Amino acid sequence: MTNERTTCVVVGGGPAGMVMGLLLARAGVEVTVCEKHADFLRDFRGDTVHASTLTLLDELGLGQRFAALPQRRIDGLQIQLDGGTAKIAALSRLPGTHQHIALVPQWDFLDLLADAAGEEASFTLLREAEVFDLLHEDGRVVGVRYRDRAAGTEHELRATLTVAADGRHSDVRHAAGLHPRAFGVPMDVWWFRLPRRADDPAGGLGRISRGQFMVMIDRGTYWQCGYLIPKGADATLRTEGIEAFQQRLVGLQPWLADRISALHSFDEVKLLEVRLERLRRWYADGLLFIGDAAHAMSPVGGVGINLAVQDAVAAARILAPALRTGGAIPVAALRRVQIRRWWPTALIQALQRLAHRVVVLRALARPTDAPVATSLPVPLRLLERYPVLQTVPGFLVAIGPLPEHAPDWARRAAQPSPTSGTTVG
Repeated sequence: MTNERTTCVVVGGGPAGMVMGLLLARAGVEVTVCEKHADFLRDFRGDTVHASTLTLLDELGLGQRFAALPQRRIDGLQIQLDGGTAKIAALSRLPGTHQHIALVPQWDFLDLLADAAGEEASFTLLREAEVFDLLHEDGRVVGVRYRDRAAGTEHELRATLTVAADGRHSDVRHAAGLHPRAFGVPMDVWWFRLPRRADDPAGGLGRISRGQFMVMIDRGTYWQCGYLIPKGADATLRTEGIEAFQQRLVGLQPWLADRISALHSFDEVKLLEVRLERLRRWYADGLLFIGDAAHAMSPVGGVGINLAVQDAVAAARILAPALRTGGAIPVAALRRVQIRRWWPTALIQALQRLAHRVVVLRALARPTDAPVATSLPVPLRLLERYPVLQTVPGFLVAIGPLPEHAPDWARRAAQPSPTSGTTVG
């Protein structure tokens, strides 16, 4: 078994892990990111880059690079009920430069971050490095064991600090023997694509009608659709066949009839098992959890990636000075990260739980033969009558309750083109 050494090892090359690696590298900290896949090409990942993250990219000098990526922009969200359509979130009044959410394939976003981080001498990205265990010494985490999936060899990577950014199914969390507190959720989500026509509605659209709830995200040439199903109902509903599902979709959104045949089989329908959970303690001596590894979010509002990135920024800002000294990281410093990021996470999760009870559960439980509503509910009528109220949900979705900003030592002037960097694997 090969033994290696770094100052900080970040497990997981998603948005949180790559932002953490980039920021620490710009602080001069030796940092290694372990990504278990050979590349970032994985479908049906979150593709939203929120206004607060766009501001962060500007601060890091990466705004021009990001703007050059092919993307779609959303500046508002609508909900369509049987009784009418209402705009529920407007981004045009947001503070700052970016009054929109960008939709970019996540692999492009991650490649951008990897390229920028690779320009720093202290950064290393290990691809096909699957972390499967933690190293301990005197009751403290001192690194990880990982498997090189290409070579089939096992390695020990010792580190002053281990950061788990490996998602809701965190292998690091399992290795640490930690179990998050789970909050019940009423639904899972089927993700699929349908062609989009030029005269279709633009932006983000939610459609609710008698026992059905679907979210449609405008990706330019296609709709990225999320169809909510009762929790645990995936296997049962699939036995009904794809034709039955096609009929449901056309009944819910009749203007999809001219392209519904593009959904050929259930092989094209991906299941997202929705979780809403949170670790009581996000750290141990030598170990820190961020993003979904610390707090898996519901897809309601699409804010999980934004919160994960904010975690990474706060953690890097708080911990970089101590990491630069080369000594052990005090547990108190890790606690500061959780204290900083706990309340915005808990607030958003509380709002998601409220949405589950008040909106999702009621929508899915409503009988298909229930009377059709002829008007919008009072809260939606208020949002329509007083558009300024739409700014509140817009702010919570696109920016969040505690946006984080790049520390001074990580900021750069605009960088229009990448240069070479260090990538292993």
